[in-house]
Amino acid sequence: MKLESQITGNIGLYFACYKLSRLGWNVMPTARNARGIDVVAYNKDGTRFIGVQVKALSKRNPVPIGGGLEKVMGDFWIVVNNVAKDPCAFILLPAEVRALAHRGEKEGRVSYWLQPNAYDRPEFRDAWQRIGHGSDIALTTPLDPE
Repeated sequence: MKLESQITGNIGLYFACYKLSRLGWNVMPTARNARGIDVVAYNKDGTRFIGVQVKALSKRNPVPIGGGLEKVMGDFWIVVNNVAKDPCAFILLPAEVRALAHRGEKEGRVSYWLQPNAYDRPEFRDAWQRIGHGSDIALTTPLDPE
């Protein structure tokens, strides 16, 4: 069954939110199709915030990044592939995405992709520990404004 891209995106987004929630993060998806991060999450005591970009794929395909690497932002990237059958997540840092990105050029137009062999690696596969637990209290506390 072929899913529409909007549904594929929704499945990946809410799968990532589910997994982050299971790790104790308070999770809020941002406005759909807005530029920037897709998820804002904060820890139990509100002292740590993370921004996450989620890329959802129906199968093990390349991840489109766009015409430039400046769109790679946030604290983490979560690539979810095989969303309709058995979702699998890959957790990367934005610097890793930029370093592993494939640059293509066609008819004078440049585009960047994250090839499957770049993100589908054991060190990224279901590596939720890279993000950590939102139920952990931060080692530092916010400064008292007074």
